[in-house]
Amino acid sequence: MRLHLILAVSLAGLAACVPAPRQPAPVAPPPPVAPLPPAPVPLAADWRDWALTPGTWRYQPMPAGSIAGFGTTAAAPIVSLRCEAATRRIAIVVPGASGPAMTIRTSTALRTLPMTEGQSVLTASDPLFDAMGFSRGRFVIEQAGAAPLVLPAWAEIERVTEDCRG
Repeated sequence: MRLHLILAVSLAGLAACVPAPRQPAPVAPPPPVAPLPPAPVPLAADWRDWALTPGTWRYQPMPAGSIAGFGTTAAAPIVSLRCEAATRRIAIVVPGASGPAMTIRTSTALRTLPMTEGQSVLTASDPLFDAMGFSRGRFVIEQAGAAPLVLPAWAEIERVTEDCRG
């Protein structure tokens, strides 16, 4: 029995000499993922259902004509209609626009206008201004590479037009 005891203690001692099973190395946490920008709101199939661009129209008479500007602040309009009374011309100005053209959609017209330095200049008698002013609630200005501007068809558009027509 003594031999069994010695043998059992010896085997237990040998078992203690066996190294513990290796633990896997700690895994480094994954690098933080930058949040994705919000997905753009998909536009409805019909432009007349698109949400209006935030802002309001503001009319300002000038000594040589008048201006109607649209934007969230009067100091930085995102679109303006500028009447040059002496030449009876109206400039559609989109500050910062860099494309060669803009497309204007109304409920009765669709026109693509050439742009130079962020503006298109038309005669005040051009029927596009009436189409913009009397469009059913809104009209759109589109440019390549920029979000469309969905603008309300308010009276300020026609005020500038009539100022320029005389």
